[in-house]
Amino acid sequence: MSKFLSSRFTDLQAYTPGEQPREMQYIKLNTNESPYPPSPKVLTSVTPSALESLRLYPDPECRDLIKKLARRYGVGEENIAVGNGSDELLAFSFMAFCDQYIGVAFPEISYGFYQVYSDLLGINAKKIPLKQDLSINPKDYFSLDRTIVIANPNAPSGLALSLDELEEILQQNANHLVLIDEAYVDFGAKSCVQLIKRYPNLLVIQTFSKSRCLAGGRLGFAIAQPEIISDLNIMKYSFNPYNINRLTLLTAEASLDDDVYYQKCAEKIQVTRESTKEQLNKRGFEQTDSLANFLFIRHPAISGKMLYERLREKGILVRYFEKPKIENNIRVTIGTSAQMASFISAIDEILQEVQ
Repeated sequence: MSKFLSSRFTDLQAYTPGEQPREMQYIKLNTNESPYPPSPKVLTSVTPSALESLRLYPDPECRDLIKKLARRYGVGEENIAVGNGSDELLAFSFMAFCDQYIGVAFPEISYGFYQVYSDLLGINAKKIPLKQDLSINPKDYFSLDRTIVIANPNAPSGLALSLDELEEILQQNANHLVLIDEAYVDFGAKSCVQLIKRYPNLLVIQTFSKSRCLAGGRLGFAIAQPEIISDLNIMKYSFNPYNINRLTLLTAEASLDDDVYYQKCAEKIQVTRESTKEQLNKRGFEQTDSLANFLFIRHPAISGKMLYERLREKGILVRYFEKPKIENNIRVTIGTSAQMASFISAIDEILQEVQ
């Protein structure tokens, strides 16, 4: 770090994204991207005239996209805000709803950016331990007197709370915001968007990066009652009013015109996930009952780090977290059926080598 860096940030540990290597071709099962391309409607939406229009700023209000999102999720346009990926909306939420007086609580093992945002903004963070099986105990989040952030399904476990459990948390924290990060909700969990009208303290954030195959487009959206959306937009207009570029707006709008395509992609991922679970069970792996587009697995015969390294040597990237309680696990994104067959073949080779 340079001598010019503010002393506020000398101890800041930045978020570490998954590997994006260039030196060779890998089967990429490490960053929870979709294995399927965007829909044909998205691919044909980027026309020469759309590219020519890049000389102009995008619509800062994102009106056409918000209108389609409102129709898709059965809410009013005033209930939606959009951001440059769900990460930006998460950052705006930490900025808007936490400070030196209002702390935040989130699971001890969850999406790494929650801790990074807390450190970056000087927010007192309470990390709630998970149960032995890595699931969340809703009662641990009752009456905490702070903002609550829960990924549902959680990452990297893939485990999800029910709507009834989420409602309990909302009811027990009526005077504090409850943010539910639903990045992976389209792969088998239940969204709590339907609860927005009943709970003024609920904020739901979703993304186009996973089930809508647009990780490179960088688009997320928030759904909440109008007052919360207004707060998020204050953050946006104080930071970057043109946060969504023209091509992302265009492709996101096109994707919302092709829901059937994305539902089929999500269904294929779920089928492949369940068949991969079965194959891993036969090989002695322990795993959570993931409802996301990834699996979280471990094997008694090999450490998580060694399994990650051996797979990488065989051209398959997975995610390894060198953290207490999960240091023997790896997270495996669900790819195509062919990619997962290659993954299982590599697993068989590794298990033969170590046993």
